[in-house]
Amino acid sequence: MMKKIQNGIIATMILFSLWANDNPIQAQGLHIPQNQNISNSVGRRLGVTEIDIKWNAPGVKGREGKIWGTTIAHYGFMVLGFGSNVESPWRAGADEGTTMSFSTDVRINGQPLAAGTYNFFIAVYPDSCVLIFNKNTTGWGSYFYDKSKDVLRVTTIQQKNQPQMQERLAYQFDKQTEQTVEVALLWEYWKIAFTVSVDTKATTLANIKAQMIGALGFDPPSLMAAARWCLQNDVNLTEAAEWIDRAADPNLGGVQTFNALSTKSKLLSKLGKADEAATTMQKAIDAGTAIELHQYGRQLLAEKKTSEAMSIFEKNYKKYNGAWPTNVGLMRGYSASGDLKKALESAKSALQQAPDELNKKSLMDAIKQLESGKAL
Repeated sequence: MMKKIQNGIIATMILFSLWANDNPIQAQGLHIPQNQNISNSVGRRLGVTEIDIKWNAPGVKGREGKIWGTTIAHYGFMVLGFGSNVESPWRAGADEGTTMSFSTDVRINGQPLAAGTYNFFIAVYPDSCVLIFNKNTTGWGSYFYDKSKDVLRVTTIQQKNQPQMQERLAYQFDKQTEQTVEVALLWEYWKIAFTVSVDTKATTLANIKAQMIGALGFDPPSLMAAARWCLQNDVNLTEAAEWIDRAADPNLGGVQTFNALSTKSKLLSKLGKADEAATTMQKAIDAGTAIELHQYGRQLLAEKKTSEAMSIFEKNYKKYNGAWPTNVGLMRGYSASGDLKKALESAKSALQQAPDELNKKSLMDAIKQLESGKAL
């Protein structure tokens, strides 16, 4: 009987020692609100890649200078006790394990990491930190750390003596570019940062392909957008040509518009099918509205294809009987060709048709410039 009482007292002392720690463990089925640490989550989108971090945030609580290299955030690997006999890294937070999720493959400080959710640990040292991404996402903190489930270890150099003290441990995103973003842990006066990078072109293409075999694969605007993205990024051109064909398929509700046909023409040209590309572009021109043909002419001018642009401006003027904005196109074409007299005549005709004050002002400025003998 006495032995049972002693065992009960010991068990009670262990339980209270756990509650008194910053890392309380609750009995199964018993849920007691914890006010010591705050549950947090933060996310960021990098291209099509979703990055999500979940952690519990301990506070400094007056322990400045007593966080790093102590039992709060210990150096290296240590046996944590409470039944855990394995040497473990710091949990990079409090209570349950800190987790990081990546919806696509990424690189951490240049090292590859497959898409997935990971338990995130840090082996802290005085002048460096080893970031650990581990497959076990259900363990409490790092008490059940299993190094055989490490997927990636990568070293980073922490920044000490930050100008402002961070009371609650936080994760934040910073310095984002098209393909990279910095992830940083901030606590007390330390900052532990690393870079996540993605191949945005490859991940975006994979995402588009996945959508094109679903419901959006029957949607002409979505097929059009997918094909145009491939054209702009010079990737997946053969499949993009198939998508644009489907986008113009009347069985799917598609129409052979200028945008669809001109996109197809450009894809065919990139695929080395020059004759078919030219035939398709002529169909696009025949289908184009006055605005679409005007914009196409301006595009050709930007590409320094002056004679081709002038041909489009003239066809547009003839097809739409001089309606707005065909005179504007002729003004641009004549100016680029060096015929400032005809450019001025077209500019004055366009001014009479201008639909709003913004266009009127732009044309009046163009007329002044042409009258001074300067090309547009």
